[in-house]
Amino acid sequence: MKKNGPTRNVSRTEPSNSPDQLLADVAFAQIEEMIITRKLQPGSMISESQLAADMEMGRTPVREALQRLRQIGFVEMLPRRGTLVAGVDIRQQLELLEVRRPLEELVVRMAALRATPEERADLKRLAQQMITAAKRNDMKAWITTGGEIHDAEVRATHNSMLITSMLPIHAQSRRFWYHHIAQNRAYVEGAQLHSNVLTAIADGDSDRAAAAAQQLMQFIERFTRSTLDTF
Repeated sequence: MKKNGPTRNVSRTEPSNSPDQLLADVAFAQIEEMIITRKLQPGSMISESQLAADMEMGRTPVREALQRLRQIGFVEMLPRRGTLVAGVDIRQQLELLEVRRPLEELVVRMAALRATPEERADLKRLAQQMITAAKRNDMKAWITTGGEIHDAEVRATHNSMLITSMLPIHAQSRRFWYHHIAQNRAYVEGAQLHSNVLTAIADGDSDRAAAAAQQLMQFIERFTRSTLDTF
């Protein structure tokens, strides 16, 4: 098994003592990253055996990882054909935002109330990290940091149901942003709005965090609608 490659999403799964389960976590993180960054293009067919060979593991953990990716809408299982990388639907993104908006407010309020001192320090670090990536026009670092921010925020709620609910929403959001952020170049504005949310959570101010989250969601919806003009 390769030691390198993305491992950020592994922390979002439940602990397990099974070697196959641990490998499935690694496979999930790596395949998710390949889909987000379009190394696996929308509409392309995935070869389970080729992925297993590339990641130097058996087909069982790869198969489980693909099943989990199906659950968050990244792939589709086609009878007698195999596994297809799902497309990115802008109108579906707008529907997703309707669901995401109230949940984001709940996340930031609970995180502001429940985050540990270590989590608050980490949120402040991530805020600065995203602003730095924006100033450098570093899209990859910006997107990666955004994923870390989502994970840190939901973990800080210490609510397992919220963590599970937000996983597919944030995953789909990262995939959409990776494709479109380079066209709109909204790095700096997005980074500052994220920073406002994170700083309020770190300060333990739930009302300010909720207000900042509303501004962020308005920006995300405006950004999403602007991409309709390119189609």
